[in-house]
Amino acid sequence: MWFLYFNPAISRKYKFHNTSGVYFVSFATVYWIDVFTRQSYFNVLVDSVNYCRKEKAMQLYCYCFMPNHIHFIFRSGKEQPMELLRDFKRYTSRKMIETIQSNSQESRKEWLLWMFKRAGSKQRNVKTYQFWQHHNRPIELWSTKVLQQKIAYIHNNPVKSGFVVHPEDWKYSSARNFQGDQTELEIDNIGFIN
Repeated sequence: MWFLYFNPAISRKYKFHNTSGVYFVSFATVYWIDVFTRQSYFNVLVDSVNYCRKEKAMQLYCYCFMPNHIHFIFRSGKEQPMELLRDFKRYTSRKMIETIQSNSQESRKEWLLWMFKRAGSKQRNVKTYQFWQHHNRPIELWSTKVLQQKIAYIHNNPVKSGFVVHPEDWKYSSARNFQGDQTELEIDNIGFIN
């Protein structure tokens, strides 16, 4: 007979324990669907981050928007990282569904909406559509070395995926910011970790 072994260390691993901490998070679309393939879809993410930075005290230190997932290194200035991320995902989910529905150029519209509806039907807490997977896997960055590792991982994501040769060539990545280009999104200067 097989028993599930509960390991408290694992259950604590992916939670926001230190509300003032700097966190690395990753979250993906349901079924890892490549949704972010059009400028208007990336605009939803950019606008949402800008809003969160201005209105919700999001401090964004590093990011990368990929076709089916996002990476952030961030801190909540209001010490509410879980709520901040929840609100970001809730808003972008709703806005992305609206943007897809109204996009007359979207050749995959019916399929995308069907997939999001299918994912939503499997969840008790979802009314109609589910856009994002529920988990975020937050990891608190406790040292400069770990921070640098995560920044390198995030910035090399488009390179490893074969989209670009150099990290700064990916339009929606803070690798560009690290080269002095704040064109798409502004980021905050992390300085050092306490």
